[in-house]
Amino acid sequence: MKTISLKGRAYAYEERGEGTPLLLLHGFPFSSESFWPQLEAPPKGFRLIAPDHRGFGQSGLGEGPATMEAMAEDALALLDALKEPSAVIGGVSMGGYVALALARLDPGRVRGLLLIDTQSFADDEAGKARREAVAQDVLQNGVAGLTAGMLPKLLAKTAPAAISARVEAMMLRQDPKAVAAAARGMALRSDAKDILARFANPTLVIVGAEDVITPPEKAQVMAQLVTGARLEVVPGAGHLVNLEQPAAFGGLVEAFATRF
Repeated sequence: MKTISLKGRAYAYEERGEGTPLLLLHGFPFSSESFWPQLEAPPKGFRLIAPDHRGFGQSGLGEGPATMEAMAEDALALLDALKEPSAVIGGVSMGGYVALALARLDPGRVRGLLLIDTQSFADDEAGKARREAVAQDVLQNGVAGLTAGMLPKLLAKTAPAAISARVEAMMLRQDPKAVAAAARGMALRSDAKDILARFANPTLVIVGAEDVITPPEKAQVMAQLVTGARLEVVPGAGHLVNLEQPAAFGGLVEAFATRF
């Protein structure tokens, strides 16, 4: 992996392919490894840039909750370091929250949005309480319990065992402090429907048909807010459509590349 330094903290990223820059932001609690099919075969038409959020993978953590705005600022700093004035911004699940935060912070740098298995809603009070419970649990007991609880919800029932095993291994490798910081950061995020209602650039929303975490109904809400947005529901996929159906996902992303 490559790294840049952000105030003395390492920020790691992978880079593949050629074309329009696509900053692709991973979900919780993963790393850029969660884009392994796309890193192995980058979508044609895009220069794929996939960082590790603060504390995940090979990136340093930093202080306090890892808010969506803080992670968006990291991503913008990476674009600065790569001398990219703008990019298509994409994200899976939590990465989608970061993408929307980035669009709020600096909309002029967002050439398009690629929102994957994510949502625009903020947490309600019960959701915030669950985030805090996750943070406290992983700090006390590590990530094994979180992994065991999340894994059955992440993938469609038909997902190959090899994918499930690799996802599980990736989750177990993450730093409990980073997982806790991100859980607390997600609890602090704002509702993003206003961002989407103002957004006028090309937007593609992709969701697995069997996603039980952010189901197609939530994807439809996002797509309806952006004039001209396209919604694609992918059969045979749960919450990690880019891993479960990489060929279908890649085809949709390559078609999206023709809009830039």
